Amino acid sequence: MHWPLTTIASIALGAATFAQTNQNAGNKAMDRVKHLRDFQVIEFRRYTIKQGERERFAEYFESYFPEAFQQIGAIVFGQFFERKNPDGFTWIRGFRNTDARAIINASFYYGPLWREHSSTMNSLMVDSDNVLLLRPLTPEQDVPVLPAVDPIKEGKGARGVMVAQIFALNPNSVDAFAQQAETVFGSYRAAGAREAGVLVTLDVPNNFPQLPVRTDGPYLVWLGIVKDNQTLDSSFTPLVERSLQSFSATGLLRNAPELLILDPTRRSRLRWL
Repeated sequence: MHWPLTTIASIALGAATFAQTNQNAGNKAMDRVKHLRDFQVIEFRRYTIKQGERERFAEYFESYFPEAFQQIGAIVFGQFFERKNPDGFTWIRGFRNTDARAIINASFYYGPLWREHSSTMNSLMVDSDNVLLLRPLTPEQDVPVLPAVDPIKEGKGARGVMVAQIFALNPNSVDAFAQQAETVFGSYRAAGAREAGVLVTLDVPNNFPQLPVRTDGPYLVWLGIVKDNQTLDSSFTPLVERSLQSFSATGLLRNAPELLILDPTRRSRLRWL
């Protein structure tokens, strides 16, 4: 079949217009959250939920808490189901600095919203103490705040797959490891993963001890988002498997890296856009 040149030109123009429209829409969406940036203290929180209760826990969590934290100056970057752990619920929260972490957590956990719902939430959890207190490796490698899920345009909820690779490092080796690992992280990006942060242990006293954090660091956490399971299985996962030998060869790891495959819950900001 041979199409006239005018038809081909029209198709090309239409595709370009469509792409530009999508890009413009994306830019406008990001403009709405440009004030939500510079969260330099990050909690990577991994909860164990009672068997069979994870969906219910997520429904309560998303109904009450993300906007509550945003209103008092923190941000819930995203929340996820751990794919290989049916009882695992992970969420990532950010504060602008360490003082803000103490003030905001006190305001929330001693406030009326948590007082109303704490008994319900606590009754669904087995453990909530598996928490890494982190900071961006550099200010530019922080976790992005994406626009909230649009309930009209994203009626099916958040899409994509979040991946987190967690490295337990030897003492005083964070910078050396990060430098050596960058080549591998670059290959992840080239394979279609959108980097969503490179985070390392924030080595400061816990200024809100009511919420424990792990003290067995240092850790480096690489975060990325892939479009779908096909990209995950065909491109990203094989790279991760091939990289293990390179990471081991650095001599800077205390044990093998942990890879978390995280499915965004319905209203998770961190998702594939």
